Amino acid sequence: MSRRPDRRAFLAGTVGALLSACGWDGGPILRPRLQGFSRFNDWVGRALFSEERLAPTYDPAQRTSDFPAYHISRTTPTLPRGASWRLEIGGLVQIPLTLSLEDIRRSPSLTYTVKHHCVEGWSAIATWTGLPFRSLAAAVAVLPEARYVRFDSFDSDYYNGWDIESALHPQTILAYGFNGEDLTPDHGAPLRLYAPHKLGYKLTKYLTRITFTDERPGGYWEDQGYPWYGGV
Repeated sequence: MSRRPDRRAFLAGTVGALLSACGWDGGPILRPRLQGFSRFNDWVGRALFSEERLAPTYDPAQRTSDFPAYHISRTTPTLPRGASWRLEIGGLVQIPLTLSLEDIRRSPSLTYTVKHHCVEGWSAIATWTGLPFRSLAAAVAVLPEARYVRFDSFDSDYYNGWDIESALHPQTILAYGFNGEDLTPDHGAPLRLYAPHKLGYKLTKYLTRITFTDERPGGYWEDQGYPWYGGV
């Protein structure tokens, strides 16, 4: 039997995660300790990560009936009526692109049914469909010096960053489908980042921009003390 540490359980159970979830960084006394928890989780996550390790998949019949929605804005983020959505991809690439949802849908897609893990401790099984991130990276010809990827959204300027190895994992997708239907605003329409090897707060919804960079981006929650790596 594998004795690989359950990082999600550890993170959900730490004082640091609980306090961060309440929007408090611990103050001058606890802040250094919480930052220590964060750095430890990042170290464990990077040590365990492998592009060869795939998250288990499930039969669609096993999907969870309830999948909580989450966003930063006071109301569900939606595009203004009649607005044309575009995804901008740039930074350290040879071929910057601006894509419509139709452009993305025309590309070969990946569909899988996997378990989603939230930092608050709950899990849910759902089916996701989208463009493999690897395909997008190949289309823009990412430069060798790119080490990170920044993801921006229209959810009150929510953003975060990933290491490029995690972004290029074969199960990382730009999702436009959820449980066999079009993605809805509750779950990040028109396009969101998805990967079963990351905790929910790393899976940026309402995407507007992807930037390849050699500098590590922060993040909405990461800047408040959440672990930057956020792996499962």
